[in-house]
Amino acid sequence: MVSTHVLETDKAAITYDVHGEGGRPLMMIGQPMDASGFTALKAQFPDRTVITYDPRGLGRSTRSDGSKENRPDIQAADVHAVIEAVGGPVDLFASSGGAVTALELVAQYPNDVVTLVAHEPPIIDVLPDAEAARRARDGFIDAFFASGFGAGMAQFLVMSGWQGEYNDEYFALPPADPAQFGMPTEDDGNRDNPLLSRDSLAVTDYQVNVDALAAAPTRVVIAVGEETGNAFTARTAVHTAKLLGQEAVVFPSHHGGFMDGTFGYAGKPEEFGVKLREVLD
Repeated sequence: MVSTHVLETDKAAITYDVHGEGGRPLMMIGQPMDASGFTALKAQFPDRTVITYDPRGLGRSTRSDGSKENRPDIQAADVHAVIEAVGGPVDLFASSGGAVTALELVAQYPNDVVTLVAHEPPIIDVLPDAEAARRARDGFIDAFFASGFGAGMAQFLVMSGWQGEYNDEYFALPPADPAQFGMPTEDDGNRDNPLLSRDSLAVTDYQVNVDALAAAPTRVVIAVGEETGNAFTARTAVHTAKLLGQEAVVFPSHHGGFMDGTFGYAGKPEEFGVKLREVLD
């Protein structure tokens, strides 16, 4: 059983879905991923009311604020509006850029969330090599604007898969070859991509509000995938957890470990769901 709703927020129309019925609502959010990425994970919670949504300007949600920028503070306000509409508080599982939105949500609206599981938030400034990481991040953006989607995505995959700190060895690598990753080699001229453009700089440049998170009644859990190794989002998760005085909780699989094979490299959604239920309980 699923019902779909459209909620008018500040210069946006946010589409969200309510799946099933039972227990405290469990909301699942991502960025730039929309609700479709949580199909496999929500299936692991047939006994819970599960809320999914599309961030403003992505998927089915529209925006009329004249911007394409993905800002955690604005998205947090949208998520807050959805939580108010469904009747919070909720438990919240948040992935990648959605985990950054979720940290801002708890800082701004501390009574919205009982337990937050923030899975691999890509926050650059928590890293000891933040300056080099930002240079590496800017590298895939530059490749995208210079040569298009294939070049940008290939460089993103190299950057996100690099194990350990970004050092001279990393920056000595040749430009990534799109063909090696099955990406298009021709430039279609499109420069509108929420991941590869500059629209999401506010996500990776986010500053964690440690004091606000500590003051909130929310239980905040930072999660990291066991297969992510020592790659960028694993390191950001581990160092975000340290910043909050905790250790990252290890979850099955990789950065997208809660998804099936619909969107590429399959994770382990069943095992992931078991671990998420264990942490939430």
